[in-house]
Amino acid sequence: MAPSSSHHAYPRSARVNQILREVISEELLRLSDHDERLGFLTVTGVETTADMRQAMVFLDSLDPQVAEALEERRAQIQGSVNAQTRLKRTPKLSFMADPAIASGNAVEGVLRRQHHDDE
Repeated sequence: MAPSSSHHAYPRSARVNQILREVISEELLRLSDHDERLGFLTVTGVETTADMRQAMVFLDSLDPQVAEALEERRAQIQGSVNAQTRLKRTPKLSFMADPAIASGNAVEGVLRRQHHDDE
């Protein structure tokens, strides 16, 4: 039996996360033209809850000024998500620095110190 055309190779949550990442990235790029605090931000990932009511948006960095700007613009970003997607409900967005970036930076620092000590 051939798989149906509606069958997807990965789960719905992964597709929703990817769509949200793309829409939020584009919206942040547009907003950075009007709010320099949002310049040079990279959305590294999005994780939605199982009920799709909330989404955690992971960013490459999140200093206090950026966090403030994101909170000020959260409703606008969510409105963009709502306008550009066909989700039953728009998840409430929360923003945080991607812990993988911090971990990677820590490992890189250790490796640099080790290399420097070896010389």
